[in-house]
This record gives sequence, C-alpha cells and structure tokens, in this order.
Amino acid sequence: MTIKCDKCNKDAIIYQKYSGMHLCRKHFTEDVERKIKLTIRKHYSIKRNETIAVGLSGGKDSSTTLHILHKIFGMRPDIRLVGISIDEGIEGYRPQTIESAKELTEELGIELMVRSFREEYGKTMDDIAPMQREKGACSYCGVLRKSLLNKTALQIGATRLAIGHNLDDEAQTVLLNHLKGDVSRLVRMAPPKELEGLVLRMKPLRQIPEKEIALYAYLHDLPLGFGGCPYAHEAMRKEIRTLLNDFEVRHPGTKYALLSGFDKISGILGKEFPQEGLSNCRVCGQACTGEICQACKLLGRIQ
Repeated sequence: MTIKCDKCNKDAIIYQKYSGMHLCRKHFTEDVERKIKLTIRKHYSIKRNETIAVGLSGGKDSSTTLHILHKIFGMRPDIRLVGISIDEGIEGYRPQTIESAKELTEELGIELMVRSFREEYGKTMDDIAPMQREKGACSYCGVLRKSLLNKTALQIGATRLAIGHNLDDEAQTVLLNHLKGDVSRLVRMAPPKELEGLVLRMKPLRQIPEKEIALYAYLHDLPLGFGGCPYAHEAMRKEIRTLLNDFEVRHPGTKYALLSGFDKISGILGKEFPQEGLSNCRVCGQACTGEICQACKLLGRIQ
C-alpha cells in the first residue's frame, strides 16, 4: 500500500521520524527550503550589496547550499555569489569533486575560484598524511582549508562565507567539544560577530539532517559526492557520528535537541567566555588570537 503525503494526497517520498510527517516531493522540498530561509533570517541578516562566498567542495552539502542561495538571492542584482573550491591535494578524491563544482557553477552562471594547498602552502594533504605528526590528518586539513577559505573570501571582498554544515555536522561538533571539554570551540559556534580580518561565516543548512540534504540533492540533480575522504578514519568525529546516528534511530529528534540546547546556552557561554581579541599572525598576516595562527603552527611542526 502506498503511503500518502500528510499535506496532500500525493505519494510520500520520505517519513520524518522526528516530526512524524510523511511528505511528498513538493512538500519535502518546501519543508527543506522553509527551514533554510528561517535559519538565514534568524541568524544571518543579509543586507543590500553583499558578496556571499560559498565554500564549494562539490559534494551534496555545499552544492545544495549554493543551489538554494542562488534560488533565494540569484535574482537580486545587489547580491553577488561566488564559489570557492579548495583543492587539498587528495588524489582519487578531490579532483572529481572539483570538476562537479565547476559544472554546477557553470550551470548557475556563478563565478568559481579554485585555490590549492600546493600553491598556498607548498604541500598537499597527500604530502602531509605520511609525515610524522602529532595531530590527525583531518585536523591539518580542516585548519588549513578554513584559513585558505577565509583568505580567499577576504581577497574578493566577501561579506559572508557560507559553508555546507548540516544538522549532523553541527550536532557532532557540539557533542565532540563537550567530550573534549573544549569550551573555546563551543563559544566559536555561537552566532557570528563582526571581527576584523575574518569573514562572517554562515551555515544555512544547520537545521537540515544529512539524509534530507542527500535526498534534496538527488531530487534536484545536484552532485552527491564521491564517497568519503580516505583520511576520515583518523578522526574522532567518525565515532561521534556513529554514536549520534544510533541515538537518532532509537530516539528521533536527538540531533535537533542537541543543537537546540546549545543555541539556548550559547549566549551565556559567550558572556562567560568572551572571545579573545584578534591580531595579525606574524608569519602569514592572517587574523588570529595569538602571535602565530593555527595554520602556521601546524605547518611549522611538519617542516
């Protein structure tokens, strides 16, 4: 027997266990886009004449982010969208996703900038991974990629940097930082503030589960990605991901509850643990909280 959409009489394509709703293609799409628009209005006030850079890996999350931002702001002549793809130098993984990013931006008529670890740092992740290092490959990759994204966004005059973090990513980060006792990183997840030298980050997908992003991308012929990064097995996040997915199956809504709880206390955290003032890294000149930015510290340890 075919299950019908709870909002109309069409066939349902998804059952949201956390909401108890069966939704057809039309109402599922509307639900995803409504949540994203609400998130943008609530957390990221977009003004006139803004340049929004989109970190575009070529996977489902970043492609959906660009697709929906183009759908919302694409007809506004005062809003400029620019894709930024970072080539970390991971053979057999990143070249395919960069190609997907190029195809999508060409289809949407959006400019794409491609920057690489090799040209910026003189090393690729494939060079760094075999080296003796004190942190996992994901720590190096994440810090270096974030630094290069920010630098590139500054160079093009971007006022916002949109990244494709979904509900799963956000819930994992909240729990991961709790388990590590890393309050400073929790504070950085709070609503963004204007800080000179850092482009304001926005996460339009933060209220959308990863599985729903995958379905949305599939329904709209967006890139789905090419499997996981070969270095992801080193990260503690993978264990947190498995744990949260198990909880979500047994207790639907766990991920939403975790993020909602954090949002309620984020203001208090910000007052009790105010972020340090920024200075310029004496090695690369980028904004940071100490004399040397985290990217230069990590690079220095593997020289």
